[in-house]
Amino acid sequence: MTSAATSYATWHTEPQGDVSMAESHSPYWRHFIETIPERDFSSKTVLDFGCNRGGFLRLLHALRPFRRGVGIDIASESIAAADAAKGGMPVQFHVTTDLSPWADSFDVAFSYEVVYLLPELKQHANQMYGVMRNGGVYYAVTGCHTEMPLWPKFRELIGGNSNAPVQDYSPQDYIDAFVAAGFEVSVKRFGFNGFVQASKDRKYYPSILDALAYPAEYKLLFRLEKRA
Repeated sequence: MTSAATSYATWHTEPQGDVSMAESHSPYWRHFIETIPERDFSSKTVLDFGCNRGGFLRLLHALRPFRRGVGIDIASESIAAADAAKGGMPVQFHVTTDLSPWADSFDVAFSYEVVYLLPELKQHANQMYGVMRNGGVYYAVTGCHTEMPLWPKFRELIGGNSNAPVQDYSPQDYIDAFVAAGFEVSVKRFGFNGFVQASKDRKYYPSILDALAYPAEYKLLFRLEKRA
């Protein structure tokens, strides 16, 4: 299934960038999964919005096996790679941004560093509200916002690497969009306290202290609940 919106082969302008991005995100995905309060996914239907190559859903299924999963993205080659790697997992991957086929379908949804790229944030919030079941929770993580001290540098670097245009949203913009859609919104610092690679290219982080502070203090975890 494809959407009317523009699709890309890969999110990164450099095709291998999506592979390296998945590798670098893996410890943060693990922290994400371990941070949320839900532990038993055996009866849950889950959505990964902006799933790229499917790595998050594979890790989630390994740690918290779910009943059924859906991953969507606009990067067609990445979705093809996700589909090829899914093995026997109960997951479907789709190249789309249109959520209308999944009304009232999901118990838990996730997005990781995706919402800052969405040109129609309010539309996204409304669509996500529509696909969540009553009592369902959408967890959205992003550190890309205008109150993050390194945002001007991040915006320039990400804009140069991404096929998707980068947007300028404040934390309050995210809150307002999801409240307007009907979600009960709460938020916490992402709080990553694991080891950060000290020797890798730190072009995003002028100091190693910036590399430590970004996932611990400035990256935000939004909890968006659809109340019955």
